[in-house]
Amino acid sequence: MLEIRDVSLKVRGGPRANILDHISLHIKPGTLAVITGPNGSGKSTLAKIIMGIKTPTTGKVLFNKTDITTESITDRAKAGIAYSFQQPVHLRGVDVYTLLNIASGELITPETATKYLVRVGLDSSYLSREISSKLSGGELKRIEIASVLARHPTLIIFDEPEAGIDLWSINSLIKVFKKLKESGVTTIIISHQEKILKLADKIIVLENGKIKQQGTPAKILPKLTGGKDGTN
Repeated sequence: MLEIRDVSLKVRGGPRANILDHISLHIKPGTLAVITGPNGSGKSTLAKIIMGIKTPTTGKVLFNKTDITTESITDRAKAGIAYSFQQPVHLRGVDVYTLLNIASGELITPETATKYLVRVGLDSSYLSREISSKLSGGELKRIEIASVLARHPTLIIFDEPEAGIDLWSINSLIKVFKKLKESGVTTIIISHQEKILKLADKIIVLENGKIKQQGTPAKILPKLTGGKDGTN
């Protein structure tokens, strides 16, 4: 599905020349992978390289065995890759139904649009709501995810989806991620949130731009939580 081959990103100046330092990993179809690590370890940068927002200095990105290293964001989206930003965008004057139509690339019925909302724990009453600051951070995040689902991606990347939302909304997101996992959509989540880490099939820990360790939650979580098994 997704293969990162010896990817590095170097910059001039700054505290660290190598933002990413020879990263190699493989994400199998249907996997829910969580990338975690300290702030500044390169997590979001790696996600942006997968989406094509940033270009690596060296190395390759392969999607379904095709080299997409130099392909545009648009081409990657057409290939089935979707990206959910850390902070959802406010679209003044645009309602949720319009957004879902734009995301799907075709005119969809209110009933179809509602199905996407139901998948993220919302209902048809949101179709006429404007995407603005009047909505909570959790509502905006779930609407954004609904718009991602409307594109029918085969790989979804979430950049710290828990940022700026309350605990109740995080619990709602957990349900969304569980459903994605059950549906077989390959998912990569950048996160520090232990509840999200527990959902993973695979955890990748970055530190100083390198992969420090990777494996199942049973293997990795005790090391991240100071010896606790993460099941409390």
